[in-house]
Amino acid sequence: MRVALIDYGSGNLRSAAKALERAARDGGVAAEIAVTRDIHVVLGADRVVLPGVGAFADCRRGLQGVDGMVEALTEVALVRARPFLGICVGMQLLADEGVEYGPHPGLGWIGGAVEAISPADPALKIPHMGWNSLDFQAGCHPLLAGIEPGTHVYFVHSYHFRPTDPANRLASVEYGGPLTAMIGRGNLVGTQFHPEKSQAAGLRLIANFLRWTP
Repeated sequence: MRVALIDYGSGNLRSAAKALERAARDGGVAAEIAVTRDIHVVLGADRVVLPGVGAFADCRRGLQGVDGMVEALTEVALVRARPFLGICVGMQLLADEGVEYGPHPGLGWIGGAVEAISPADPALKIPHMGWNSLDFQAGCHPLLAGIEPGTHVYFVHSYHFRPTDPANRLASVEYGGPLTAMIGRGNLVGTQFHPEKSQAAGLRLIANFLRWTP
């Protein structure tokens, strides 16, 4: 199995690659992890992981700045329907639009907008940073298999994905109101939290992704 981890100048690539390698090894999955900005490697991949750290607009520009990358990702994820995982801003880029520092277009693969977190309790600090518990219905998605509702995972974000269709919200997190923690539609899935920093639960989710056949 060939897994393309996209290098477009924004993402915790080293940690993500090591987590993918460990999850594959521990899960008995034969996987070759390629950190790449080569569109030919992406087009030949069986699965794609899109990380992202920083501002939505910067990540969008970085992705657009790799010649042919958006087109290659679209071919692999939407046309060939290969399993696709977005992490943090990599998940947010699936939306129609992000409004950080003004409106900016996303990939538009899952309807919705990425908006600033506005907790009901003004004492809550932004960014939402640290460990918090996942709220989801057991059995709602194969990537959450073996992970219990209430499991703590690691977040760092000031903006959140508000989906047009609530059915695309696979898991949420409470932070002065519910925020999207995981999004999905068909072969596309994304996590606002960082599975590569979420210890056993994160490794389990990654291993599930490597075995997933949507």
